[in-house]
Amino acid sequence: MRPSDEIPMANQGQAADYYNGGQQYNNNDNNIPPYGQPPQQQGYGEQPKYAPPPPQYGQQYAPNPDYAQAGKADFDTAFKLDKPKYNDLWAAILFILVFLGFTAVSGIAIQGYSATKGFQGGGIYGSRNDFGLSTNTIVLFAFCLAVASVLSYVYVWLARAFTKQFIWITGILNIIFGFATAIYMLYRKYYSGGIVFLLFSIFTVICFISWIPRIPFSALMLQTSIDVSKKYGHVYMVSLIGGIVATAFGAWYSVTLVAVYAKYEPGGNPACSASGSCSSATVIGLLVFITFAMYWISEVIKNIIHTTISGVYGSWYFCSHNFPKNATRGAFKRSMTYSFGSISFGSLIVAIINLLRQACSIARQSEANSGNIAASIAFCVLGCVIGLLDWAVQFVNRYAFSHIALYGKSYINAAKDTWKMIKDRGIDALVNECLIGPVLTMGATFIAYACALLAYLYLIFTDPSYNANGEFTPVVVAFAFVIGLQIANIFTTPIASGIDTLFVAMAWDPEVLMRDHGELYGKMIQVYPHVQQAIHA
Repeated sequence: MRPSDEIPMANQGQAADYYNGGQQYNNNDNNIPPYGQPPQQQGYGEQPKYAPPPPQYGQQYAPNPDYAQAGKADFDTAFKLDKPKYNDLWAAILFILVFLGFTAVSGIAIQGYSATKGFQGGGIYGSRNDFGLSTNTIVLFAFCLAVASVLSYVYVWLARAFTKQFIWITGILNIIFGFATAIYMLYRKYYSGGIVFLLFSIFTVICFISWIPRIPFSALMLQTSIDVSKKYGHVYMVSLIGGIVATAFGAWYSVTLVAVYAKYEPGGNPACSASGSCSSATVIGLLVFITFAMYWISEVIKNIIHTTISGVYGSWYFCSHNFPKNATRGAFKRSMTYSFGSISFGSLIVAIINLLRQACSIARQSEANSGNIAASIAFCVLGCVIGLLDWAVQFVNRYAFSHIALYGKSYINAAKDTWKMIKDRGIDALVNECLIGPVLTMGATFIAYACALLAYLYLIFTDPSYNANGEFTPVVVAFAFVIGLQIANIFTTPIASGIDTLFVAMAWDPEVLMRDHGELYGKMIQVYPHVQQAIHA
């Protein structure tokens, strides 16, 4: 039996009498308790009757009421904007300026690198550069990009082919690879990196054990997301195109990173005689700018994919019996026009946080290499605090962008309205019960680990002259980790986007879930009986 056969979509199954207009529904075949009554399953005991649902958000967020009479209409007709507006325009303009700035810095730096290419070397070996990153590093980053892209594609394929086993596969591989990397680094006496990987691996084991009871519900939501993606829209085409764009941008950033060192790093650099502007301060300033731009551009790419896929899943949830034509194209068009400023705004916040976390990571490894354990621990604690802030912002962004995808609100208004709906409906209980977000983060981290380990081994075996004392190891390994993480996050975005949109849609109008997707609702109750309370309380 194929995974897609295990959870058929509701609109393909037998119709039942569902809750509508305050009436109870009945579905004896699925053994679903009537609305307002608790599930009676062994191990859960007697539950109190639930209170009536809060005000019906669904009346406000339902698709265009004229859509049913419009025939086979498109996405813009189904989710019509009352007053089309380019929201958060300032953020879109600022993003374009930063992108142009990145392009200018890249062009100037690459020109300087090209002028001294013979000095930098033509491949892995042959470089006379002993002061900064060279062609040897470009080859390394090319390997990292290839590994990240292939592993990300395989990871998405595993989610489609082995949906039920996907969570177990992710957890076990991540734990094994984390410990293997830590042990090897400790064996090579690279203690700072080895200890960090060891601590992360131990934490992963503790988390995964605590997640085991929640795996059935998470597997159901993942299965539903995969089933919808196989039948509606162009989910995997968007994922593939987004992955290719992310890989191409990663290559561009990698070359720019090395070129900045090649043109502006002092210390016997022939490019300095031509430009006369070489200094460590220039290198640090340009690296901060291009890394910030890289984070922001990558986040925008990821969130454009997210809002595009959210449009597909929102169409399936609200319009399953009259699915809009060109839903993928319509959602993408809205993401690139009216919602582009809002996407840029939300992505900007994440980019700033990620830049701070990256700076903490490099500082921690540098202090550890110099033997300053106290400073290394302090940076580690600071990095954890920034990581928690990043998690909170990403959590809000995921659901706010699903809102923006369908209704075109500004970022702040969408974030506030979506969070209020999720809390009022109790959907936050379902969000906490679902592991797909953490699992995909774990999978992306696994791919980032692979790139970091590849970079570390590459530096050991090629032994470039610029890294004779190992001073560039923390920087190169950190950037390899970031490249792998960003590419993996973009490849896996469509899987998480579908589930995020389903949760938000349930908050907007749970009656649609019971009326049009009764089989899914029944299976949710079977694996997580408190779903009735989570939706209605």
